[in-house]
Parts: sequence; structure tokens; C-alpha cells
Amino acid sequence: MGSRTEKRQLTIFALIAYGIPYLLGILMWYGYGKKLDLSAFPNTQMLYPALGVMLAFLLTRREDADMPKAFYRSFTVVTVLSIVVTVCSVLKPDAEITMPGGTVSVWLLGIQYLQIIGSIICLICLIAAGKRRRAAYGLRGKNWKASAACILLFMALYFLRAAISYASVGELASFGAIMKNLQSWMYMGFMPVNFLLAYIAFFGEEYGWRYYLQPILQKKFGLRKGVVVLGIVWGLWHLPLDFFYYVSPKDGLPMTVSQVITCVSLGIFMGFAYMKTENIWVPVVMHFLNNNLILVISGDMSVEVLSNQTVSWSDIPLALLVNGVLFGVFIFAKEYRGKRSAGAEAVGLHRPVQPLIE
Repeated sequence: MGSRTEKRQLTIFALIAYGIPYLLGILMWYGYGKKLDLSAFPNTQMLYPALGVMLAFLLTRREDADMPKAFYRSFTVVTVLSIVVTVCSVLKPDAEITMPGGTVSVWLLGIQYLQIIGSIICLICLIAAGKRRRAAYGLRGKNWKASAACILLFMALYFLRAAISYASVGELASFGAIMKNLQSWMYMGFMPVNFLLAYIAFFGEEYGWRYYLQPILQKKFGLRKGVVVLGIVWGLWHLPLDFFYYVSPKDGLPMTVSQVITCVSLGIFMGFAYMKTENIWVPVVMHFLNNNLILVISGDMSVEVLSNQTVSWSDIPLALLVNGVLFGVFIFAKEYRGKRSAGAEAVGLHRPVQPLIE
């Protein structure tokens, strides 16, 4: 990076985005050994990258009148409260509340309410910030036709990947049955509402990875190498979840390799979409769809489908081939042929601390 301020921002970002999940990974290890419910950890971890960006800017750009400080501070409060709830879910796991459907963990319920309330409050702060502040810090949506096209393309590729995965084990008919299921279509119909009540977590990752870190790495390594490095960084960021949530520790290593492959290939496509649209909400929506459509294609509408998965080394070649062909191929798109990220100026990384002229 260039200036001392930018280096300080990157240090703060790295300490928050990587430091907190790896530190809490120790708590996950303890909780896994005690067979505790660790479902609070993944949702909270998704908030850390954006928290790193926001604290970096709040600490180094205090005088910037264009910073959406109310939005940043609200997001920070939600993240801190989520961390407290997540820690409590392991230290005091027996806290439960009786509801009409049975007993529910107070902490899991707390995370869900925090996500919903936080999404609403942050949306209000985002709207109140105005176009000027949203544009100054990469929060303003734009290029909606291209954005919609990228999102629809992502969905088409996502379902194609699912169909190929089912076909590879001779169960394509099962995938067809799932897609004919009315419940699947009803769930997808409610997704826009679900997004508004849960976007904060997916924004938490994308604002850190795509808005902040992607232009930095592309400036240093070039457009193509930079996005690949970002995919590796993003994949390894999942390490605590890969060993103690998604699979058991014995399958943690192949899960990590699979995670890196997925993050590199999806990162290439999301990076392409972000550079094409310069709209951070495009990868946010894609990330939301990627995590939620698995409930549809698995035929299991329970979020528990994300945990206790089975991944082996034999799954790696197919994952590499399918993800590479469907998503990784976009590394050859024209957006990656230049020498500078198309989004670098839009995200305001090198913007001087002075008012924008509208």
C-alpha cells in the first residue's frame, strides 16, 4: 500500500477480520469438545470483515464529514452485541426459553433478533445518510440493469452446479423432484423479505472482501492474481468453521481445501460482477443467495443442513472442475484484462479526506 494511513487501515482490518474469528476459534474448539450448539458462531463471524473496515475508517478518518458514521456505529454495536451473545452461548449453554414450538436457546434466539433488528436499524441509517455519503463509501446502489443481469446469471450457474452435483451421483431425478416441490418455490418467493431482515451478515463479508480488500490486492498483484489471492484469503478465513462447525475436525483439512476452491471460484465471479457494476449490493445479494439456496437444493429447509456435513478428499476433483468451469472461467472476462480495478476509484480507497462535490 502507499501511505502510512492506508497501512494502518489495513492493519486494523486484518486484526479485526482475522484476529477475532481465530481467537474465538479456541472457544469453538472448547464448545465442540463439550458437544455444544455452535450455530451462533457463523452468523457473527460474517460481521467481522465489515467491522474491520468501519473501525479502520472511524479511527483514521475522524474528520471526514462524508463518512456515514451513524451506519458504521450502528453496525459496530450490533457486531459487539453479537460477539457477547456468541461467547455466552458456550459459557452458559443451558440458558433456554420455552416457546409454543418447544424450548429454544436464548442465545440462538438473541442472534436471530439481533440480525433482524440490526438489519432494520442499519437500513434506516443507510437511507438517512443520503446519496452523498453512501456514494463516498461505496454503499450506493447503481447500474441496476447490469446488476440484475449478474444476479440472474449467478442463479442460473448456481442451479446448474447443483444439477451437475446431483447427476454425478446418479440422483438427477431427486434434484428434479426438489425443483418441482411447491415448498421450494414458496421459500424462494419469500427470499426478498428474508434478505431485508438478514442482509447485515452478508453485507458484513462483502463490504470487507469485495469493497475494501479486493481493490487493494488487485493494485498490488494485478486484477487476476489479486482476485485469486483474495479467494485464498477468504477461504482460509473460514478455518475455525471448517474444523468445528461445517464438518468434524477429522474432515477439517479436506473441508478447508474445498472451501478455498469455492471461495476462489465464487470470488472470481463476484469480483467480476462487482467490477462490472461497481455496486456492492450485487455481491451481497449473491452471497445471500449462495448461502440460502442450499436449503432449497438440499431439500432440507432447516439451517442445520449447513453443519455436520461430510467432505472427503474424493470430492475435491469434482468441486475443482465444476466450480472452475462455471465460475472460475470468468477470470477471462474483459473486466480482468485491464491493469487497474474498475472499482478502485469507486470505493474511495484513495479518496482524500475532503467533501465530495455533487
